[in-house]
Amino acid sequence: MPNGLRVAVMGATGAVGAEILALLDQRAFPLKDLTLLASPRSAGTTLTFKGEQIPVQAIGPDSFNNIDLVLASAGGSVSLKWLPKAVAAGAVCIDNSSAYRMEPTVPLVVPEVNPEAAQHHQGIIANPNCTTILMALALWPLHQVQPIQRLVVATYQSASGAGARAMEEVKQQARAILAGEDPVAELFPYPLAFNLFPHNSPLNEQGYCQEEMKMVNETRKIFAAPDLKVSATCVRVPVLRAHSEAVNIEFATPFSPSVAKALLARAPGVKLVEDWGRNYFPMPLEASGQDDVLVGRIRQDISHPNGLELWLSGDQIRKGAALNAVQIAELLLVPQAVGVGL
Repeated sequence: MPNGLRVAVMGATGAVGAEILALLDQRAFPLKDLTLLASPRSAGTTLTFKGEQIPVQAIGPDSFNNIDLVLASAGGSVSLKWLPKAVAAGAVCIDNSSAYRMEPTVPLVVPEVNPEAAQHHQGIIANPNCTTILMALALWPLHQVQPIQRLVVATYQSASGAGARAMEEVKQQARAILAGEDPVAELFPYPLAFNLFPHNSPLNEQGYCQEEMKMVNETRKIFAAPDLKVSATCVRVPVLRAHSEAVNIEFATPFSPSVAKALLARAPGVKLVEDWGRNYFPMPLEASGQDDVLVGRIRQDISHPNGLELWLSGDQIRKGAALNAVQIAELLLVPQAVGVGL
């Protein structure tokens, strides 16, 4: 591929789209041509890439002509409408929405965990949910040594998970509160500044929200462990960028915390952050902008002999979305790595 790929970024004007563009530049992704796609309201604006102003086009029936790769971050309904058309036009699509994640014929890929799954694509590869990606990186090195029996996770999810406008809304709410005014909630159901609330995605009959069930079902699919026991509580917190998670892990037999630390210290995509003397562990402020997921506070669960506890923080926009998608695309540049290329 000496001349590179013809790439379309769908949802280019959003927070994840902007991060994808930055990563294509930073990682020197081989580009022959770059097309920026978004909703009609963004058409005509321009974005800067490698010092060049590139116009944003409205997504339409002809958008995917002569496109090799689509990196999509435009929402589930948009992906459902347009990605089949992109595949029919000959493109491979990497989708950041939830639209195709649980489709049996669509691979759900975290490159550090299950890169081989990408070889089974039929034109679409799904990017997992942000919280699932971050957790998978921390758990996979342990699961390979001793299969995990059960997971209980609580997430602390930043405003970035709802996009750039949500991040701005939190800033506006904080300014209002500090000025003695009432905060206004538009994208979120309640004010998030100086507040927190359970994730507001739809609830099922068991009382679990959609975001929590994504963690359950997607982890099982990525790990190829359909019977893995998983329970999640997802919470939106007043952090701008980067999610955090408290994870309780149960194994069939005891798992030494020192062994877990050694495994995670050399795991790809993970950075061990622990200073017990300073009570210093991963924080979203320090995870923001980083490729690696910060993992620490690894300890024995005092309530169960076969349990471990850990804490992590990871950049939702970066590894939780854009970086994972670009890494999947990089997998496809090396056909021998996954058995199929672009």
